[in-house]
Amino acid sequence: MKNIFTAFLALILGFAFSGCSPKATAPVVTTPDPKTEVTTPPATSNPCRTFDDLPGVDRETAESAFVLYKDQLKLNNYKAAFPIWRQAYHLAPGSNGRVKSHFDDGVLLYSKLIEETADSSKKKLLVDTIRMIQAKREECFGADAYYIGQKAFDYYYNLSGLVTEAEIYETFKKSIDLGNGKMEYFIINPFTKILHDRVLAEEVSKEEGSKYALMVDKAIKDGLATCTGAQCETWKIINEYAPDLLEALEGVDGFYDCEYYAGKYYALFKASPDSCDVVNLAYRRMLRGKCALTDARLAEIEKVKKSKCYEAPVATGTISMAYDEYGKGNYQTAIRLFEKYINEEAPDKEKKAKYLMVISSIYYADVKNFPKSRQYALDAAKMKPGWGEPYLLIGKLYASSGPLCGPGRGWDSQIVTWPAIDKWEYAKSIDPASAKEANSLIARYKQYMPNKEDIFFRNLSVGQSFYVSCWIKENTKIRTSD
Repeated sequence: MKNIFTAFLALILGFAFSGCSPKATAPVVTTPDPKTEVTTPPATSNPCRTFDDLPGVDRETAESAFVLYKDQLKLNNYKAAFPIWRQAYHLAPGSNGRVKSHFDDGVLLYSKLIEETADSSKKKLLVDTIRMIQAKREECFGADAYYIGQKAFDYYYNLSGLVTEAEIYETFKKSIDLGNGKMEYFIINPFTKILHDRVLAEEVSKEEGSKYALMVDKAIKDGLATCTGAQCETWKIINEYAPDLLEALEGVDGFYDCEYYAGKYYALFKASPDSCDVVNLAYRRMLRGKCALTDARLAEIEKVKKSKCYEAPVATGTISMAYDEYGKGNYQTAIRLFEKYINEEAPDKEKKAKYLMVISSIYYADVKNFPKSRQYALDAAKMKPGWGEPYLLIGKLYASSGPLCGPGRGWDSQIVTWPAIDKWEYAKSIDPASAKEANSLIARYKQYMPNKEDIFFRNLSVGQSFYVSCWIKENTKIRTSD
């Protein structure tokens, strides 16, 4: 293994630094700090060469190299640090038997090399070298949940596109499994995003996805309950992002069980037992979780529903049956019935447009499939020109896309407000009846736009055309919150 590693390392040494600069990416949560070096005595049988294994001159050279490359790193002088680090690493990969931060430093240095080359084949070789450094670290010192989580974090943010999504996901999972479900704070947001995307793409089974989604939910609740001081701000950031993605998975049939829905929506009902909107939502969601009709919590909600809230007549026609299925939380069945009515029974375009918007609303609020919701809203708008409601809803879809298109805070999550406001402005321009709601939404979301400093920092200007990617894929106009 040592010979293979050394040969492979030598293969890459021709790649040189040329004024590397830090990568301008903002992680969802603060980059994990390296753990404080272990101060316990070294193991009696370290598989990697340490200072103690070296003859006098080599030992002095190695110890000096470890100090000197660190000095250069502190100055962000990666070009000078690199050959000294190589010397230190080659002579004593096991360092003094305790210190292991040089492995992380090696990953950093090779990541800088990756930034400096546009050659995809060289990038691949450099990534392979990073893997070998990580493997050597695990050989020398083992790997706990924290280290594996840090590795996954680096893959996700620094080597995206060079390491497959499947490998990144499995690395996150390994960290969680090693920690027996306990999660390091810095992996929660990226892991939740990749879990969400892979579940929707059917690349992760519902059973596996649900298992890890519930672990994430518990980790966030535990973190919020036990945090102190500055830690709580970090957990607040996490709580503003990951739960939205977990909730979006409620749109996947059979993903969450009764206890998930009861834990969330029965509590919501208990907090607002006089709101029929909440009562109906809690009832619908618990049925979606396949809670038994004999479940005491569901029975309590049903009793309030029947005594205080409107009860639809017994289903007879297609529309009645569609609403009945919707009320039971059977969203896809309800959608199929609404489509059947639109295609086969609706007497005019007005009715077709109305129920296209009903389907759009289900995809928005319940199934959480924003692209499909937009498509049905646009179909409704074509069916009924001059109607502002479809564009009000599309604006809400865009404004709700912060966690889907970015980290929940910051630039990528803020710029979704621009196309949202475009849609609300358009709604009131074609339909005076939409003006009141459109103005209210615009006033509410203006505060979430980027500020002048954000625009200036990116060398942009107010009023300039800007393309918002993600699932939105629309041109818009730059505005600021101040």
